[in-house]
Amino acid sequence: MTTATIQTIDTPDGAFTILVDDAQRVLASGWTGDAERILGRLRAAERPSSVREGETDAAAAVRAYYGGDLSAIDGVPVSQHGTAMQRAGWDALRRIEPGHPLTYAEFAVLLGSPSAVRAAASICARNAPALFVPCHRVLRTGGALGGFAWGLDVKRALLDREAGVPALV
Repeated sequence: MTTATIQTIDTPDGAFTILVDDAQRVLASGWTGDAERILGRLRAAERPSSVREGETDAAAAVRAYYGGDLSAIDGVPVSQHGTAMQRAGWDALRRIEPGHPLTYAEFAVLLGSPSAVRAAASICARNAPALFVPCHRVLRTGGALGGFAWGLDVKRALLDREAGVPALV
């Protein structure tokens, strides 16, 4: 890949930056205004040779999501490179319904590898297009939040929004 487009928009959870390829597939995204942090979510071999600021198609889906259409992110194309298990895991994350988070153990079962709880957690940790591939919908056993690259406050806000809990203003 040669050129990618990056856009930062404001959301109730802070700045949200989206990096897309020429086909408007999301390569990486997250709650930061720091382009280098977004690029850092990609392996060196996957990073574009140049990045320009501009409009992305995915930004409209993020705005719609924050406007209450939780399914707006579902159809946004993403591009991720990894092992067969990672790719299967990222696909599975996109099928977790808003408001119905899974535990890492349940996610491992969904992947067909009930004993691979650490691998399931690793799939979430290596997910670059956050929100579009909703790794925030996976929790520790017992409901604890676990980790999230963009901070536990953002993860909690996303889960509350998807559960229908009104946001505190």
